[in-house]
Amino acid sequence: MKVKGVNLGNWLVLEKWMNPALFEGTTAEDEYYLPRQLSREAYEARIQIHRSEYISERDFVTIKAMGMEAVRIPVPYFIFGDREPFIGCVKELDKAFNWAERYGLKILIDLHTAPMGQNGFDNGGICGVCKWSKCPEEVEFVLSVLERLAQRYGCREGLWGIEVLNEPITEHAWNQINVPERYPAVDKDMAEGSGPNTMEFIRDFYCRAYDRLRKFLPKDKYVVIHDGFELLAWKDFMQEEKYVNVVLDTHQYLMMAESDGCQHNLASYLAYVKENYEKNIEEMQKYFPVICGEWCLFNSLACGCDTKGGQSVLNGVEGSEKEKMPAEEKKEIYRALAKAQLEAWDKGSGYFYWSYKLLTDTVNDKGWIGWDSWDLGRCADFGWFPAEGR
Repeated sequence: MKVKGVNLGNWLVLEKWMNPALFEGTTAEDEYYLPRQLSREAYEARIQIHRSEYISERDFVTIKAMGMEAVRIPVPYFIFGDREPFIGCVKELDKAFNWAERYGLKILIDLHTAPMGQNGFDNGGICGVCKWSKCPEEVEFVLSVLERLAQRYGCREGLWGIEVLNEPITEHAWNQINVPERYPAVDKDMAEGSGPNTMEFIRDFYCRAYDRLRKFLPKDKYVVIHDGFELLAWKDFMQEEKYVNVVLDTHQYLMMAESDGCQHNLASYLAYVKENYEKNIEEMQKYFPVICGEWCLFNSLACGCDTKGGQSVLNGVEGSEKEKMPAEEKKEIYRALAKAQLEAWDKGSGYFYWSYKLLTDTVNDKGWIGWDSWDLGRCADFGWFPAEGR
């Protein structure tokens, strides 16, 4: 089993940095506060227009033409429309399945958010709040969402698998990223008691989720679990015979390598990819099929400044106002990084690039130089992403 795919980020789960215009007229930094700062009518109109325009049938044609085989679709916990004030998006996912099946693509449904937060990130739905695992009723709610997803899509030809939960954070990553400072909470009372999930909780949750999913999910469809930013910690997990077609997902970004002390030069990046990504994926592939469910070419060297672990102008970090290196040199850097990372993922069972598109103006808006490498369409068009990777 090998998969080559791309994430449809910022479609059904919003991320402000990927499309700042969606948040105009508000001070909201995440999806939790957007509907709370707009009138119901304005929020509904904005979301419905965004969902219908951001991804359409045409994009599935393009993704197939790129040589991709699958899409990972982040979905929110309110997908079924049962959590006010949010608007459900199951109709959009229904359409995505029809498009995928028409054009021969597979879908990995990725439950990307949990109520009260599983990581405290903006992409977890609410900044600075991470207490979902401490709320038994919300844990049960997430299990019910997974069960309903399996019931609705389990037998669809286009389904590749279901990812139990995106990036539930553990202690090391919580401290490395310094979540409370990087993603400050709006409501301090709500954030009170936030902290990393324990590995014991995550393991127990994954086992419960597997049982709930398999009620409706045929054995040939994959159940995907995220490594909680601890790739090597899962060797003794789900090795029993009852666990079938479980895939381990790891997210590896060069900006995290930088946070880990990797120097901002090509030789250091390439060495880091070889000594960490490649080696660790090869090791874990003995226990699970391992996919890199999120990665990209983004790095501080090509941005021309220290992005402080991928923090943008929206985080108050000053970016470069003009290109610091010639286009050809930039291309060589990106191509070398693409080749090295693709070789690393090849030691496992494949990858999903983050992300398919980005609605950030990297030319006219100050500070966004270098951020276009998050956009696979641009990477392919500029020749940064090698044809053999597709």
